[in-house]
Formats: sequence, structure tokens, C-alpha cells
Amino acid sequence: MPIARNQLAKLAQSTAPATVAAALILATLGTAAPASAATPVGDSARALPGTHPAWATPQADAGAADASASATARIYLAGRDTSGLAALAKAVSDPGSASYGRYLSSDQVRAQFGATPEQVKAVTDWVTGAGLDVSARTDHYLQVSGSTAAMARAFGTGFRNYRTADGTHRAPASDAKVPAAVAGSVLAVSGLADAIHKNSSDATSVREAEQRANAASRLAAPDKKAPATLPEVPTCSEDGYGSKTAKGAPDGYEKNEPFAPCSYVPAQLRKAYGVSDAKVTGKGARVAVIDAYGLSTMEQDANHYSSLHGDQPFKPGQYTEYVTPDKWTHQDECGGPEGWAGEEALDVEMVHGLAPDAQVVYVGGNSCYDDDLYDAMAKVVDEHLADVVSNSWGEIMHGTGGDIDPAVVAADNQIFQLGAVTGIGFTFSSGDCGDSSPGAAATGANCQTDTNQAQADWPSASPWVTSVGGTALQLGDKSGKYGDEVSMGDLRSVLSADQKSWSPFPGKFYFGGGGGVSKDFAQPWYQQGVVSDDVAKTAADGTKSATPLRATPDIAMSGDLVAATLVGYTDGGAYSEGGYGGTSVSAPETAAMFANAIQARGGRALGFANPALYDRAGTNAFHDVNDDANHGKRGNVVDLGVVSGTLRVRLYKIGADYGLSANRGYDTATGLGSPGKNFFKSFTLKK
Repeated sequence: MPIARNQLAKLAQSTAPATVAAALILATLGTAAPASAATPVGDSARALPGTHPAWATPQADAGAADASASATARIYLAGRDTSGLAALAKAVSDPGSASYGRYLSSDQVRAQFGATPEQVKAVTDWVTGAGLDVSARTDHYLQVSGSTAAMARAFGTGFRNYRTADGTHRAPASDAKVPAAVAGSVLAVSGLADAIHKNSSDATSVREAEQRANAASRLAAPDKKAPATLPEVPTCSEDGYGSKTAKGAPDGYEKNEPFAPCSYVPAQLRKAYGVSDAKVTGKGARVAVIDAYGLSTMEQDANHYSSLHGDQPFKPGQYTEYVTPDKWTHQDECGGPEGWAGEEALDVEMVHGLAPDAQVVYVGGNSCYDDDLYDAMAKVVDEHLADVVSNSWGEIMHGTGGDIDPAVVAADNQIFQLGAVTGIGFTFSSGDCGDSSPGAAATGANCQTDTNQAQADWPSASPWVTSVGGTALQLGDKSGKYGDEVSMGDLRSVLSADQKSWSPFPGKFYFGGGGGVSKDFAQPWYQQGVVSDDVAKTAADGTKSATPLRATPDIAMSGDLVAATLVGYTDGGAYSEGGYGGTSVSAPETAAMFANAIQARGGRALGFANPALYDRAGTNAFHDVNDDANHGKRGNVVDLGVVSGTLRVRLYKIGADYGLSANRGYDTATGLGSPGKNFFKSFTLKK
């Protein structure tokens, strides 16, 4: 995956399940500088907590930063009424409110909540008076640049160099300050330390090269033979879970383990989740997909994929994209456009596949860095490009290198609230590392290794987004009807050299849906009465709280690597297909389901969906995913294909997430559950 503040959740495979996507990386980048001193901005100045990072300790101090070195920062504007914005976002999203669904236009939002010209001038005068230049300006922020000495004058703190595991980096010697005269106009400031949070795309899996080779390997027999009674080519269960037994394989968690199901295509998912029976297609709704960069063949690939699998390609004008290749940056750090191509294809094809008549808008960030992905989200909101936004990236909030930048949290939440008041809802994948703990990261293939505690990921943990977890979907029969689901979580073993046992056995944690209770946010109003105090008062890391906290995920859909989803795109000049798994499959699926719900509502925007979802808790609008009540089928023999001439055979135990499990009612593996048979009917407006 490209490196960015968040990570995507998917893995590639062939028609049998695949391997996982790359780990999310919280990186510290930048060049060390030499020294400068601060000019205080006054005793009444407002401090900005978190701008002095935890890694900038006295023990790591390497001396003053160079006063003449260049520096940049982004000053996010608070606007007219931050508390009023939050209150209105709640009111228009709450079905119990008289203001429910009474959204504002983008122009109305700017007039009511945007920064005033006077605020912008005051902030501009402050930074330019300190010797900084305003290098970019939007409705949401001012980008400033200048010398380290000027930055010190503006923010009332010196800058020093600090030794870290990634080299020497510059950071404020104490929390930055904002002068009292402009404190009310400033929401947050990012970029004062040269440690960068970056996003990672699961399309650039650590195993992607192997996975893509697997897809090609189906065209040829392996050089080395598999066990006598096992197939000599990659094999999967064509007619639903357990329809083909891996005869000749050693006993696993049960005798006669089945081959994993063949990768699902959209028609199967539509059937399983009630889209076909409800006769909804997302008509009248718009879904935006946000990733980094852009795949030049995206529309062509999506149309080819649809045609190959019995679906209709995009109609003229149904697909739109906003990409600016001349402005792309940080391609080496982010894996470049090719590193995000698989993720983009997955997201676009899942939205179109499950909501085939919805308008699809792709917005590519100019890099995987926080700032550029923020800009992509702001573009969707400011120009009202969509009703639903699908995002398949995330990051840990607490790591050995320090905590997430508070400015990222504040700025993102403001954008989510602005979206809510205009009728735009955001979905985010919850991650692929179970509870994101060090234990999960020790063996998990899609984990951020610098985690220092169990935790819910960001932005999934935001109270203003729909956090999407993952499941392993089992089709009931050859017709494709819904069978069952367990939580997305896999233990993996490999066939021993003598082909008589699995090693290790039981398997080690390999991949699992994210979730957990976040100690960083209070319980939002819509979870009250649904998420029990037993769950909500204990954070993922075991911290006890006197008051309930935000629990994730909110909803879940198919995403497991052993019940993967087929994706196709042009890679290296040739179109090919492979299976993908992860909550970055689940997030665009859920966005498509929301588009279908909009159609069921007669075209009325759903907006921020969580309050409406929790209103339906415990009803047949959801499948209550319960690992303890599943069919007892917990193991799969998975043939990942021929790699270097050898047939690889692996055993996965499913429904085995790390630190999380699905049980009756709300749970931190699958939230409220997956969309049930009356999901769309529950949104149909009464005449």
C-alpha cells in the first residue's frame, strides 16, 4: 500500500482467496534542521495541545533547529460557529428531530458556518506580520511557509531537532500558541513537526506480486505436483461454501475441510444482501470514491469487468473522475498511481456492482499524505459531488512514534460535520488488524507494526462517520441466496513439507476486521441504548471509563480473504482479475447499499446514516452476525495458486478475529450486523 495516514483494507487473490494488503505505516519524514528561538505571542495566547509531539523528549534533543531552514504549516479555520455546526449536523441526521433531512446547500453552509473575511484577514495579518507567506488559501485553511525563525515568532515556541528511530526530525520545543486576537478563528494547526502521517492503499499489498501471479497461474499446470488426491491447479468451491471438499488434505479443525468459495462477483452479492429482491439499483443517488492518484483506464476497466460478469457497463456520463496528474506528489513514498490502482478498481467496481444505476464520482488525492486526502474530501463536500462517500483507508491513533496529530482529527471531523449538514455521509473501513494491538500486529499481514495498544482506527473511530467492519459471507446454495456470516478473522496454517499436517496448528492470526471501543471519543447519542455499558465503558486497551465511549464498527459486510471478491483492472498494460479481501471491500459495498436506500426513500438523501441505522437495531433490517450461532464451519483449505512453480496449500480458520468477536446484538467485530432482508424496505417512505 502507499504510505499515508490511513491504511486500506484489502488483499488480492485469484479465484481462491488471496493474501493481504500492505500494512498501514505511521511514518516520520523530513530533514533535520539546526536552531531557532521563539518570540512569545502573549500570556493570553491559546495553546494548541499536541503540537509538541510525544517523541520530542529531552532525552532525544539533538539541538536547536536551523533558524533559516524552510518550514510550512496548515492553519485550519474554525469558521463562524463550531458548536452550532455540530448541533445542526446532529439535528439534520437524527430521525427523531424536527430538523431531520432539512439539509443546507453548500452556499448556505458557507454563509452560516464559513470563515468570515474579517477572520481570514486577521489570521493573514498575524502570520504575515511574523514573516510568513500565505502560499495557499481555501475556504477551510491557510497554508503558510517561511523560515523556521518566522514560524517560531508566529507560534510562540522554539524549534529543536530530536533523534528518532527514523532519523533526526524537527519539532516545536513546546506546544505552539495562537494569539488571543485570532484564537477563535483557528480550529487547528498541522505540519509544525516534520513527522508526516500518511495513508496506505491495500491495493499495494505486501503480497500483491504473488497474488497477481496467482491469477495468471490458473492458465498453466504447476511444475511440482500437489498431494495425490489434491487438485494440481488452484481450486475453489464454485457452488457456495463447502461445496467442494479438499480430499487428501490432512485433518484440520474438522475432517474434510472444504475449499474456500470462489471469489464473489457483484451479482452474487446483490442476491445475498437483498438488492436483487428489492429491485433497487441506486438510481438517483451519487457515490464518491476517494483514493490517491488515479488509474487512467478506470472507466474502461470497470466496463470490461461488468461485461465479463453479466452486468451493464457505465452509461455515458454515469462515471466522472477528478484527478490532477500534474500535481501528484510523494509518489515514491506512496507507491505511485500503480500502488493505488487495485484499491481504486475495487472501490469503483463494488459501488457500481451493487448500485449499478448510481452515479459514481472518483476523486483522487494528489498523494497519500493527510493534507491531500483531506483536500479530496473537502472537494466532495464543497462542490456537493455526492450523497455518499466511500473511503477505504485508516490508521492507528496511538503508536510508539506518538499519537495522531490532533489537527488531523479536528479538521476531518469538521469536514464530516459539514458533509452531514448538506446531506452527505461518509463510510470508512475499520481496518484489517483485529483490535490493532501489538499482539495482532505480531503476525497480522495487514497491521501497522508501530501500534502500542489495542485501539480503534482513525477515521473509522470518528463519531461522525459510518465505520464499516468485515464478515466472511457464506452463500446458502448454488442459487446464491444468503447463507450465513461470521466475523472477518482468519488464523492461517500452511501444508507441511511431508504433506501430512498443517503448520503451525492451530494457525496464527493472519487477517481480521477492525473494531473496538475508542478511548478518544465519548459515546455518540445514536449509540445510547443500543451499545451496552459493558461494552462502551471499557476501551479496546482495557482502560475503564466512568462514561460510555464510541464503539466501532457500526455495520459490516462481506470482506474476508477466504470469501473474497473478484476485482479486475489493467496492470502493466494487460487486464487481469484477482480476488480481494478486507474492510476496504466492505466500505464501498456499504456505500452502494446506502445509495440503494436513497432510491428506496424516493431519492431523498440519507445523509449521515448512523442515527438511522441505530434506530433499526435489533430488527430484521440487519443480519445479527453471531459467531457462536454459525453453522460450525470454521476451517477452509485455501489454494493460493502456483508460486515459483510450487502449488501453495493453506488452511484458514475463519470467525477467529484477534481481540474481537461477533455475538448477539451489537458487537465490536460487526457492529449492528450486515444488511438484512428488510434493510431497504425499512427505508421506504410511507405514502
